[in-house]
Amino acid sequence: MDRMRLDKWLWAARFYKTRSLATHEIDAGRVLVGGQTAKPAREIGVEDLIEVRRTGQPPLQVRVRALSLVRGPAPQAARLYEETPDSVAAREHAAEMRRLAPEPARDFDEGRPTKRDRRQMDRWRGR
Repeated sequence: MDRMRLDKWLWAARFYKTRSLATHEIDAGRVLVGGQTAKPAREIGVEDLIEVRRTGQPPLQVRVRALSLVRGPAPQAARLYEETPDSVAAREHAAEMRRLAPEPARDFDEGRPTKRDRRQMDRWRGR
């Protein structure tokens, strides 16, 4: 076997939980093969470059290393591809930026201010 469908490979490599979800994402244009949009039935082979775009994350660029018709355990699925150095660097940079600039809403542990809290804030502001 030297070629296989893109949606089957994405499912076997554990990028998506089901083939139908992989097909949906490919149809939505979130998966590129060789820098171009693809269809779920697109034939891919070893050494093809695939880019998977996910919401809120940098694009994941992987090079196909092997093909598999079955979905195996995660360590076996990880051997089907190799992430490009540029993709690794972008992912690490994004993780570092998230670490340095946390979500502002995470600072609010107690929720909205109560009526008493608002009155105290008004006193501090001189109102």
